[in-house]
This record gives sequence, C-alpha cells and structure tokens, in this order.
Amino acid sequence: MVRQKRILIVRQDRIGDVVVSTSIPHAIKKQWTDSYVAVLVSSYTKDIYLNNPYVDDIIIYEDVPFKSINNFFKRVKEIRRNNFTHALMLLPSKRINYLLFLSGIRKRIGVGEKFYQFITFVKGVSRHKYIPLRHEADYCMDLARRIGIKSNDYAPKIYLSEPEKEHVNETRLKLLEEDKIIVGIHSSNGHSAPNLPVRTYLQLIKRLQNTNRFKIVVTDNIVPPEMQNLEGVEYPNDGSDLRNSILNFAALDILISSSTGPMHIAAALGIKTLSMFCPLPACSPKLWGPLGNDNTIILPEENYCNINCKNHPKDCTFEGNGGISIGKILFALNSVAEEYKKSA
Repeated sequence: MVRQKRILIVRQDRIGDVVVSTSIPHAIKKQWTDSYVAVLVSSYTKDIYLNNPYVDDIIIYEDVPFKSINNFFKRVKEIRRNNFTHALMLLPSKRINYLLFLSGIRKRIGVGEKFYQFITFVKGVSRHKYIPLRHEADYCMDLARRIGIKSNDYAPKIYLSEPEKEHVNETRLKLLEEDKIIVGIHSSNGHSAPNLPVRTYLQLIKRLQNTNRFKIVVTDNIVPPEMQNLEGVEYPNDGSDLRNSILNFAALDILISSSTGPMHIAAALGIKTLSMFCPLPACSPKLWGPLGNDNTIILPEENYCNINCKNHPKDCTFEGNGGISIGKILFALNSVAEEYKKSA
C-alpha cells in the first residue's frame, strides 16, 4: 500500500509573500489528488488561506523565541502528530528548520544552502543569485517541483465562500454611485518597496474626484492623518481585520498602489491593479509584479534610479524629473477605465 503524501507548506512572513505561495496547494492536489496539504503561517496571515479548497489544515506559527525548552518540544509534538512526509520551507529560518527536523519530517526542502540546513539533511533549492530573474511565485514553486510536482501555473488565488461573495456584492451596491468606477487607493506598503509620498496620494484623490468619474475608496488599515475624513471618500478597511479587508478589496474595480501585499491580494482576487514599481532587480515587477489579473505597471523613466535613488529603492518616492507623476498615473488609469467600461 502506497503511503499517503502529507505535505506541509511553510511561509511564515508577510502578506504579499504568503499570497504568492497560494498556487502551491492547487498544484500539489492536481497531481497528487489523494494527498494531504497543510500550511504553516502566522496568525496575521492565516486569513489568506481561509476557504482554500486545496488546503486541509492551517497551522498557526508565531516566530517568537520559545520561553522554555518544554514549549519548543510541545510544538514539535504538535507537528509530529500530523505525520507529514514532506515539508516545503519557502523562507529560510533556523527555528523552523530545527522544529521540522525534530518533528520527524523526512523530506524537507529549503531555500539556499544554510549550514543549519546542511547538518539537518535539508535538500536546498538555489535561486542562482536571481539569474535569470523570475517571479517570486515561480521560485516558490521550485520547492514543489523538487518533490516531483510538475507545474508552471503559479498564479496566486484567494478563495471566497458563497456568503462572502454575497457580502462583496452588498458592499459594491453600497459603494456604487451612478455609473462610477470603484477605485481603491492604498498609500502604505510597510517600507518594503518604493512608494509615493502621502501628499501625492492626497493630490491624486482630489484630481480623481474632480473628474466625477470614480468612487474613491482608501483601503489602508491605518489611514494617514492627511487622508482621513475626506468628503466623498470611503474607508472600509480602517481598523479592519485581514479577512474583512480581503472582502473589501474584492468589491473594487481597480486598485492603485505601489508594490505591496494588498496589490497581491487584489490580483489573487482577480481585481484590476495599477501599480508603481522600481525597475531595479530586487523590486522589479518581473520578481514581484501582480499575477493572475489584468494589471498595469507604471515605471519611472530609464536612468531615473541611477540619478535619483542611488540604488536605495526602499527610500525612493518616485519624485523628480523622470519619476512617476500624477499625470502619468491618471493617463494609465483612464486607459484602464476605458477598457473596463468596454468589458463591463
């Protein structure tokens, strides 16, 4: 009798990173239909995997120091009870590495060739210094390929229940005004990539309102003071938890943002995105761009980065000659809006 394949997918970091891993359970179940698939994520990101039909269990992990050796081995026993045959560790972590080693998971795949992986017999998948540059979701799928999964479909997807879909429709009805297009503006990104300053997002909102063509929704969970209480603007995610925020993203027609987790959420829901990106490899849309949706990428002009940010993309605000202006965003948005109207 062939032993059931029981796979644990570990992605314990940020929202966007977890979203781009969501294609892996589908790829595994498509090839190994009777397999058991679980994900190990933080409590903050678990909502990304809720209602995923290809995930049998969501295991919560908090990456904090264990208070005692007893707590560590308690976690070991919890994982061991699942009898996992494989573990895919999408982000290198010494603590996770030893936890899964002692949990008795024989086939463990990790990223890179860390010493702690070597001494615990982890099979490493190299990213070859990101040459050639591919999408992060494709790199993540490499770990599944290492255990025999044959898939080039790595577009992320977030799944909604039927009651959640009804909730989304109700939200859209509340937001819709006449024949307007619902546009989300997300001004924050956790300082993980270049981003426009808040004052530019505020100017963008005012310019969009003047067209009387768009219903503006600010989607930040913590709204900058300058953008609060604007007349005619909705703030559905202000203070909201992640799952309700996901439902509010699903109610949009278009999301405008920098490279950020909410952009990946919108893409995984099939919502159109208009995203500001840096062309440098670490922040490139080729590595971190939205997947699985209709998307528009806005880049600064060639050589802008060398002149203005000196290869420090996380400090970049896209300002100055050759950067990303409000006019450039409006031009792109109007093109997206025209295509949206044609397909509606």
